[in-house]
Amino acid sequence: MPFESHRAVNLAPPRPRIERRGDGSLLLAHSENLDSMPPHPGHWLRHWAEAAPERTFLAERDGAGGWRHIDFAATREHVDRLSAALLERGLGPERPLAILSGNSIRHALISLAAIQVGVPVAPLSVAYSMAEDRDKLGYLIELLRPGLIFAEAETGFAPALGAIDTAGATVVHGPAPFEALLEARPGAAVEAAFAAAGPEDVAKILFTSGSTGMPKGVVTPNRMLTSNQVAWRQVHPFLAERPPVMVDWLPWNHCFGGSFVLNLALARGGSLYIDPGKPMPGQFQATLQCLAEVAPTIYLNVPAGIDLLLPALEGDAAFAAHFFRDLELIFYAGSILPKPLWERLEAIAARSLGKPVIITTAYGMTETGPMHTMAVEPAPGPSHVGLPTPGSELLLIPHEDVYEIRCRGINVTPGYFKRDDLDAEVFDGEGFLITDDAARFVDPETPQRGLVFLGRIGSNFKLLTGSWVQTDAVRVGVIAAAPQVVRDALICGADRKEIGLLIFPNLGGCRWLCPELGGNASPAELAAAPAVRRYLRQGLQQYNAQHPNSSRRIGRVRILTEPPRVYETELTDKTSLNQRAGLQRRRPLVEELYSPSPPDEVIVLEPDPRRKSA
Repeated sequence: MPFESHRAVNLAPPRPRIERRGDGSLLLAHSENLDSMPPHPGHWLRHWAEAAPERTFLAERDGAGGWRHIDFAATREHVDRLSAALLERGLGPERPLAILSGNSIRHALISLAAIQVGVPVAPLSVAYSMAEDRDKLGYLIELLRPGLIFAEAETGFAPALGAIDTAGATVVHGPAPFEALLEARPGAAVEAAFAAAGPEDVAKILFTSGSTGMPKGVVTPNRMLTSNQVAWRQVHPFLAERPPVMVDWLPWNHCFGGSFVLNLALARGGSLYIDPGKPMPGQFQATLQCLAEVAPTIYLNVPAGIDLLLPALEGDAAFAAHFFRDLELIFYAGSILPKPLWERLEAIAARSLGKPVIITTAYGMTETGPMHTMAVEPAPGPSHVGLPTPGSELLLIPHEDVYEIRCRGINVTPGYFKRDDLDAEVFDGEGFLITDDAARFVDPETPQRGLVFLGRIGSNFKLLTGSWVQTDAVRVGVIAAAPQVVRDALICGADRKEIGLLIFPNLGGCRWLCPELGGNASPAELAAAPAVRRYLRQGLQQYNAQHPNSSRRIGRVRILTEPPRVYETELTDKTSLNQRAGLQRRRPLVEELYSPSPPDEVIVLEPDPRRKSA
C-alpha cells in the first residue's frame, strides 16, 4: 500500500524570536536550539551500516538500462578501505582530495572516505575540465595542491589532466586505478583519524562560479554539513517517519546537490538514485526515464527542471500518478520558481492526489551550507523562503524599500580558502555574513509569516530616472507574462532610461505557437515568426499595464537565438542563469537593444498598451 503521509505531512510551525533594533534592523532566530549533531557525516554511515545494512544507499545507471546499487554495509566497507588508501598516500588537512568527475558511486565513496578521516574534499566543476580554456582548472589545482586527483571516466579528462601541473599528486584516472585503492586494508590509523575528526575540521572546499574572476573556495567544516541536516529534520519532523527516496541530478561540486541532497540520504538512511540527465534540451529524457522507474518521496530540483517535467506530468496521467504516488514534498532552489510553473504543479498534483502537493524552498547559499531559512507552512506562493532554521540567525537591515540579508550561525562558513584578506568584506563587526541579498516580509504586520526573497542587491541597478530595478522580480514577472516564449531573460537597463530584455526562448512553446514551421524550425526562424513576436508583445504589454512604473516596465526586448553557455559561466552547473556573465558576454547585443535605430530583431513596446493594439 502506498505510503500515506503526504496527505497529512507533519511540519513544525515557525516560532521565530524577533529583536527590533533602534536603527530599524531586525534580528530573527528560531525559538528552538539546534538538536545535537554528530562530529562528522561518517557517523551517519556507520549507524546505517549497522541499522539497515542491506538497504540501497546509492544507485546509478549500469550502462545496460538497469541500475547498479550499493547498500549501506558495502558503502562502509568501501569507504573504510578508501580512507586507508588516502592516509597511506599522505593526504590530510594540507593535502586535500580534488575530484574532477561528475556524480557517481565512486565519487561519493572517495568523498565520504576523505571526510571521515579529516581530509578536505574539493569537487571541481566538470565544465572546467571540458572547456577549451583550462585556466580555471589549472588555477584551482595550483591553489589546492592536492595529494590526490580523482577523475573517474577513462575518456574525457585526459586532455585536462595533461594540461595542468599534477606534480606531487597521485592521479587516479579510470576504474582500474580506483579499484587498486580498494586493496588497502583499514586498521588503527583509520579508526584514530575517524575519532579525531571533529565539527571544525574542514570537510569540503566548494568553489564559487567565478563569474567575475577566479573562483573562491568556500571553506566548509563538518558542522556546516551536519547542522543543515539536523535543522532540516527539526522543521520537517515527517522525515523521521521513513527513509527518503530521491532521484536527483544536481551536481556535487555545488552545495545543493553535493552537501544537501547527498547528505539527506546519508543522514536519514535513504536511497539516492543518481540521475544522469540534466534539465537542458536533449538531456532531460534520461531524467524522465529515471522517474518512470523510481517513485521519489522527496523531489528536489531547480525551476528549469520543474519547467521541463511539467509537460510530461500533464500529458501522461499514468506517469503523473506514479510520480506523485509516494511524494511527500517538492523542494526547489537555485532561483525563484515562476508563478505559472507553481500553479501548474499544484494543479497536476491536485488531479493526481486530490489535493495540492506541498511545494517549498529555502534561503541560503554555499556559504551557509546551504540552508539558512526554510518555508515550513504551506507557502503563499513562489519566492517565500520562510524564517531562520534552528541554529541560524538572520539580521535584516533596511536598504531602500527592502531589507538586506545577513547570516550568522553554526552553518555559516568561517571564510574562503587561502583568502583571509576577504574576511573584512565578507563579515561585519558582529560576525554576520554579508550576503548582498534582499528580502521583505510577506506581511510586515505579521513577520512570523516569513520572508519573500527578492534577489541580489548587487544585481539590481538604477535607471537614469533614479529608480531601482529589482532584477529577479522583473525576471520572474516577464516569464509569467509570456511563458510560451520566455524561458529566461537577461535584464538590462543600468544607467538607461528604460528596462530591456534579452530573452532565451522556450523553443517548445514557440513551436506550439507556429506549427506551420514544423518541429525542426531553428531558433532564428522561431524568433522571427510573427506569431511568436505577437504573443510576446501582447504578454509584455499586459505586464506593463500592471507595472507602469519605470522600475518594472519593459521598454524593449530581443529574442536570442543562441542558448546560454555553461563553459563561459553564463549558465551555472545547476542551470541557473548568471545575469552578470550573460550581459558581459552579450554586450554588443545590449548596445543594439538601446540603439536609436535598433535592428528589426528588437521589439520596442509602446509606453502605454492602450495607445496601440498589439
